[in-house]
Amino acid sequence: MSVIEHDSLLFHGADWDFGTIQRIHDAVEAIGIGELGLDVYPNQIEVITAEQMLDAYASIGMPLFYKHWSFGKRFALHESSYRQGLMGLAYEIVINSNPCISYIMEENSATMQTLVIAHAAFGHNHFFKNNYLFKEWTDADGILDYLEFAKGYITRCEERYGHAAVERVLDAAHALMSHGVHRYPRKKRPDLRSEERRERERQLHLEQTFNDLWRTVPTKGAAAKPQLSEERRRALLELPQENILYFLEKSAPRLQLWQREILRIVRQIAQYFYPQRQTKVMNEGCATYCHYRIMTRLHETGQISDGSFLEFLQSHTNVTRQPEFDDPHYGGINPYALGFGMMQDIERICTNPTAEDREWFPDIAGSGDAMAVLRDVWANYRDESFISQFLSPHLIRQWRMFHLVDDPDRPELMIEAIHDERGYRRLRRSLSRHYDVGWSDPDIQVIDVDLAGDRRLILHHHVLNRTLLHKDDAQRVLQMVANLWGYAVVLKEVEPSTGAIFQEHVAHPHETLF
Repeated sequence: MSVIEHDSLLFHGADWDFGTIQRIHDAVEAIGIGELGLDVYPNQIEVITAEQMLDAYASIGMPLFYKHWSFGKRFALHESSYRQGLMGLAYEIVINSNPCISYIMEENSATMQTLVIAHAAFGHNHFFKNNYLFKEWTDADGILDYLEFAKGYITRCEERYGHAAVERVLDAAHALMSHGVHRYPRKKRPDLRSEERRERERQLHLEQTFNDLWRTVPTKGAAAKPQLSEERRRALLELPQENILYFLEKSAPRLQLWQREILRIVRQIAQYFYPQRQTKVMNEGCATYCHYRIMTRLHETGQISDGSFLEFLQSHTNVTRQPEFDDPHYGGINPYALGFGMMQDIERICTNPTAEDREWFPDIAGSGDAMAVLRDVWANYRDESFISQFLSPHLIRQWRMFHLVDDPDRPELMIEAIHDERGYRRLRRSLSRHYDVGWSDPDIQVIDVDLAGDRRLILHHHVLNRTLLHKDDAQRVLQMVANLWGYAVVLKEVEPSTGAIFQEHVAHPHETLF
């Protein structure tokens, strides 16, 4: 190697310091923004230890978070597995915030620091900033301030009302976290920085709503009062309501204001993570494709050595490996592998299409500008729509995909889609549905409340494909709903088309909780 080539290297060997990290960041930025056209938030890169990474695992990757026993339990489990060599740690964690925070492990080699900066600080960062779901549902500017407010608020509640009382509310809220999101756009975008300032305004609004809603409810020994119209009552309760945490926060008659605020905190955090659940394949595919392009370009320009590039390729290959169905390590479809494979396939379709590609993808086949197409895809799709639109017959054959139907009423498996035109369309329709949260998450809604009677809360689970809830799990979660509501709760599992009831679950509140 010549002296000039040697001097152009960003680093030598595995060791690094903060000056090296700065050089790496600047070189990656020049390629990511200058050549790939990425649009990112300002980057904040923080170096952390293995123990700090385990701590971040425990608190779902957030830099500031309130305390809860489940985080400590998760930390102990991960730490034990890590110390025994049963699990490795992620090389990085990235936060959807402005600035975008990337945590990188101090144990990483210089090559791995380059990889994770390309992957997280530019790949994930671009996706967070530009994808429509994150724009619609998250507030990157305000999340860090909101987490600081949430942590301080819950700490003050523990000091005032006791640790056990706060923990009971958090336990119930966490049990309902997956049913604490709005699935459809609201009138206003999230504005988390204003949450602390608006806390008192919300309290006044809630008091007024309760006065209007509950003043007509008969009480023992009191004269009957004019009843609300059915339309007005349902409007005040916002029924039917799929966001159960939101409903309880607004309408549970026995909760105190501080308990409602805790429900709101958990609900806001659940909403923040909702887009990530819908974009796992795309988000990881975007970041993996970006790091592959950037690392390859760094090698081509002589900024990393052959040895570093081989180290990168080994890690990249491990991340994008897709075990076969009969492999002992098979655990389903690897989102890194599927996402990266589809991004590369789109690049192939744009630059070197076949006649089949031109028939299936007439808008992008042969366009020549793969990055323009990919940037558009990353901005305007989620996993379900991305797969249903861009999974190609070429990739289906390459991955040797088939659609198998396991009908419990039949003794044998049935192959429902093979490698023909009808099979390709059916297969990608089936696979895309696998990533549709509306299909995979149970559809449970608050339907009504018996205000004039025993104040029983009625929920419906709209059963899909005859798949009922696990009885014990449903009963435990329903108990949390009853504890928060303060009265009995009934969950009916209903066939949507006929209204037939498969089964019912009933829970009564533990009076000692609240």
